[in-house]
Amino acid sequence: MVVKIYISGISGNKEVKKRQQRVLMILDSKNVEYETIDITEPGKEMEKEFMQSNGIARDDSKYPLPPQIFNEDEYCGDYEDFDLANEIDELEEFLKVTPASNAKENIPDLNETKEIQENGNTTSREPSTDKETAAVQAESVEERTALPSENVQSDEPKSIENDGETKPEEETTEHTGENVEKNEEKSGDQEKEE
Repeated sequence: MVVKIYISGISGNKEVKKRQQRVLMILDSKNVEYETIDITEPGKEMEKEFMQSNGIARDDSKYPLPPQIFNEDEYCGDYEDFDLANEIDELEEFLKVTPASNAKENIPDLNETKEIQENGNTTSREPSTDKETAAVQAESVEERTALPSENVQSDEPKSIENDGETKPEEETTEHTGENVEKNEEKSGDQEKEE
């Protein structure tokens, strides 16, 4: 069963052209096999008559306008019906295509899925030969990307540069404590002045 899209290749109506392109684009994106039939080509008079006699015309139109969608000789609908079915995610039912055949093609073999999950490698279906190397590489990546922790204490005193001199951290903290006290005194004095 083949989905057939009846189109007009030389339509002067921009809306018809836009609708035809949208139908074909959606069918391509959903991987639906279809056949386009251009009713304006020479020698396609029979197809044009078939579309006009089996399609349903909308409100003010004497004949059904392309695109008209059929599954073999069974009428599916026009653009508006197609668009509605696409919006409510019932395109397979609208096109009278069995979704089971499409689903089987996309389901991987269970053995392949199991191998992928075990190895954690989606690009290759072959088992990993050197798991130790992978573990070492993972550890080195963690080491390179880990942020230094403030809670880690080393045995060596840390040095801090202050006015071009390098002093051990203990001295600096004492001075910092004195500086904090001086700053507090200054702020107290400033409050008194105000």
